Amino acid sequence: MTAFAIKGWCPGALRPMLSGDGLVVRLRPRGGRLSAEQAAGIGKLSQRYGNGLIDLTSRANLQIRGVREASHEALVIGLDRLGLVDDDDQAMEAQRNIIVAPFWNDGDDTHALAAELERALAARALGLPEKFGFSVDCGANRVLAHAPADIRIERDTDGGLIVRADGAPNGRAVSRMEAVEMAMALAEWFFASGGVRDGRGRMAAHLAGGASLPVALAGRAKPTPAATSPTPGIHASGALVGLAFGQMQSETLAFLAGLAPGLRLTPWRMILIEGLRDMPQRDGLVTRADDPLLRVVACVGAPACPEAHGETRKLAASLAPHLAPGTCLHVSGCAKGCAQPNDSDLTLVGTSDGFDLVRDGSPRDVPVRRGLTIADVRALVGMH
Repeated sequence: MTAFAIKGWCPGALRPMLSGDGLVVRLRPRGGRLSAEQAAGIGKLSQRYGNGLIDLTSRANLQIRGVREASHEALVIGLDRLGLVDDDDQAMEAQRNIIVAPFWNDGDDTHALAAELERALAARALGLPEKFGFSVDCGANRVLAHAPADIRIERDTDGGLIVRADGAPNGRAVSRMEAVEMAMALAEWFFASGGVRDGRGRMAAHLAGGASLPVALAGRAKPTPAATSPTPGIHASGALVGLAFGQMQSETLAFLAGLAPGLRLTPWRMILIEGLRDMPQRDGLVTRADDPLLRVVACVGAPACPEAHGETRKLAASLAPHLAPGTCLHVSGCAKGCAQPNDSDLTLVGTSDGFDLVRDGSPRDVPVRRGLTIADVRALVGMH
């Protein structure tokens, strides 16, 4: 079995994580949005204190890569000036895990509820695991159904608001004024009922392990059907562009910052450019809905990750044009599957003996082929 280290926590601005290319500093923009000034500032700080590479994560966060330990304090000072640091409080920073559906309009419930939830989390220490998170998804279409979250504020089939525990089919119907307090009460129940110790601290695992929601927190309201994942293109709120493998150069972020008053981050390796009515063109941006890169996921790989057994993204990019229509590919440098923990049609897992191939599964499933060379991989993908 492949050995690897599971950190069990996520990096932040105040608590970076060491990787193969230096420190990784994660930013959690408030409301899932960066002003143009903040985005441009992050680009400059990444160039000055990092290696110029910026990740967009599956939790709609940004990561500045390649930061030197000696430069971390100066970087934090720069981020604080941009309003991106949680008052020197690592615990509050880690607790503020909120994914916000990006297609909101000024004055609607999504934006307002996200801000209210942030304030509530800042005012109350809940003792939640660092990977525990919330989603605010109050549009007519439920676009965050597959995004990682443990407590979800959503719409029901009648258009009302519900608060739902991840893993529960239905949620509790709430008024606009009750939604955030109900979400906080659900988080407090999770902690009090032993959820922190159960299933590595995730709500769905806690419920699957036998925990029962109390009557006051359970409900029968059905959430709206999950929408299909959005694709690059012009939307009512602006232009949605993808990033190959969720990574960009700092210059790309600066370019996007110059196009609009703000940028909204998403969990789909895409950025919404507010109000833009034309698709921007620049190397590194995915602007076509049919681009095969949208069906390929790859972790950062070696040498940036010390756990990875080989380079991943160049291989993934070379394989993308050869994928059969509708086929999704995941290239993982090890069996952790950080970039995509869920199932894919094809999954390549780096090992000390080459790549293992998993069909219709995750990196931790039993492979159908082991020890493949890159030539083997290219032949098999072309045949799929």
